Amino acid sequence: METRVALIAILTKDRTTSAKINEILHEYGQYIIGRMGLPYKAKSINIISVAVDAPQDIISAISGKIGALDGVSTQTVYSKL
Repeated sequence: METRVALIAILTKDRTTSAKINEILHEYGQYIIGRMGLPYKAKSINIISVAVDAPQDIISAISGKIGALDGVSTQTVYSKL
C-alpha cells in the first residue's frame, strides 16, 4: 500500500483534551515518525505537530478524529514527494 508523508498540526485551548489526543496518537503509533508539543502560555494554547508516514486514509482518520474533539483544530500538510 502506498504511503504519504504528512505533518498534522494540532491546536488546542483545553489541556483536558490532551489525554484523548494521546489515545488517538497511540492507536496510530506505528505510522508516527515523530511529534512535538509546545505549550504557548501567552495565548493559552497548546501546539502539537505530528509527522506521519501512512496511507492517505489513515492520515485522514488521525486528523479527523483529533479535529472532532471539542476545542481542537487540525490542519494537515502533505509532502509532494
